[in-house]
Amino acid sequence: MSKVRFAAVAVAGLLLSSGRPAAAQSGGFCQLSGTANINPGLSNTDGTFTFTFSGALSSCQSNVPNAPTDGTATIGQVIVVNGLQAQEPAATGSGSCASSNGSGIAIASWVDGTVTVVSFTTQAVTGAVNLAGNVVAGVTLPVVNPQPGQPTTVTVTTTRYAGDQLQGAVSFQADPSQCAGSGVTSAAVNGAVGIGAAQ
Repeated sequence: MSKVRFAAVAVAGLLLSSGRPAAAQSGGFCQLSGTANINPGLSNTDGTFTFTFSGALSSCQSNVPNAPTDGTATIGQVIVVNGLQAQEPAATGSGSCASSNGSGIAIASWVDGTVTVVSFTTQAVTGAVNLAGNVVAGVTLPVVNPQPGQPTTVTVTTTRYAGDQLQGAVSFQADPSQCAGSGVTSAAVNGAVGIGAAQ
C-alpha cells in the first residue's frame, strides 16, 4: 500500500451550502472559515460571476512532521509580496444558487512563512460543494500602483506541498431570500479542506 502524505492545507472558498469533506486516502484536514464576495450577486437565475475570498485555516492536523497548524487562504485579495502590494486574480464561475461551477487560483500563507499556491475548481449542486485542485509552482501577480523603478509584477512561489492535490468541501451560507431577489453578494464560508500526494 502506498504511503500517502496528506498535509492539511487549504484553499478557499466557494459556493454553496453544506457539505462534508471529500473522502481521502489518509491524513488530515484544516478547518476553513471566512467570507466570500460575489459579483454580480448569485441568484436563482443562471449567470456568470466573479468571486473573492478571505479566510483562516485552523486546527490543521497532518502526518507530515512539523507541518503548520494555522494559516490564511485568499482569492482575489491585495497581498504583500517582497514588500510590494500585489493583486490576486478573482475567481470566475457560472450558474445559480441551485448549481454552479467555479475555478481560480488560491494562495495559502502558513504561520511558518511557507506558501502554497493552488489552482482549483468547484462544483456545487443543490448546496453541496466539492472543491478540488492541484498545487502549482506559483503565480505571477500585478503590482498595485508600482512606483518608478519598482517591478510591475511579482511572483508568489509555492514553498510547501509542491505537486500535491487538494480536495474538500465547504458550506456557503446563502440567504434564500437574496437568491430570489437581488442576489447573494457576500456570505460566510465554513468547511474543511486537505491536500495530499501518494509516495
